[in-house]
Amino acid sequence: MIPQNYEYISRFLLERSALSLGAGKEYLLDSRLMPVAKAHGLSSLDELIDKLRTHKNSQLETFVVEAMTTNETLFFRDNTPFEELASTFIPEISQLRQSQKSLRIWCAACSTGQEPYSILMLLHDKFPQLVANWNIELLCTDLDNQVLKRAQEGVYTSFEVQRGLSAQLRQKYFDPDGSNWKIKESLKKCMTFKQLNLVKDYGAIGQFDIVFCRNVLIYFEPQTKKTILERIARHIQPHGLLFLGAAETVLGITQEFQRTGGTRSAVYQLASYSRHKPANALTAHCSM
Repeated sequence: MIPQNYEYISRFLLERSALSLGAGKEYLLDSRLMPVAKAHGLSSLDELIDKLRTHKNSQLETFVVEAMTTNETLFFRDNTPFEELASTFIPEISQLRQSQKSLRIWCAACSTGQEPYSILMLLHDKFPQLVANWNIELLCTDLDNQVLKRAQEGVYTSFEVQRGLSAQLRQKYFDPDGSNWKIKESLKKCMTFKQLNLVKDYGAIGQFDIVFCRNVLIYFEPQTKKTILERIARHIQPHGLLFLGAAETVLGITQEFQRTGGTRSAVYQLASYSRHKPANALTAHCSM
């Protein structure tokens, strides 16, 4: 790829999705964009980028952005956040929300759905009384409409369900679908799927008790990270929690959040909120 085209696609991705490509990522462009080029009858990345330059083709632009923002995911990824969600945070929040009997969760980059379905399996498995008696809502958003469609369908290959998912949970929450596995419809009743770009206005999505935005901020420049975090802060309840990826932090980026003490995972709360563990919190033991 000629240097001018690398510079162009880097600027294009930064402007359209806030993805900061950086230097030396030709290999990533090749693996993600060559299938897009071939699908449009083009033989190289240079031809693809030339077409982006010279033809105003919104569909092609969307395909390029979606190909570059599709991220790795699996069930119960980095298991610790889910363990602490079950052992500490759901009991705490359920005590705080006892009078409302409602729980709102947002997966802000849900990809193909493994993360939100992991959360729901955890709730059904460890807190059946909440599932039966509370109003639970789970908003699943992603920039990529194609992966969002896959998440909504909830169909996974045998390889995908083996990644992070126990045989017990697979048998309990999935139905065979040919050679694949499909999430049970009963698990999807509280879910809403919505296309959303984290660098743009979020609209009227409301307030949440828990927000998962893991392994997303690492792709953005500091100012974009700050914008995203401060927008998310406006959609979190005073007692709410933000789960980030293990390699992500708010330090040096924003003062809206502070790290939640006593946890191994990257969990943050609003800086203005003083967290106290309720004395009569529900208890649970996670063995995912």
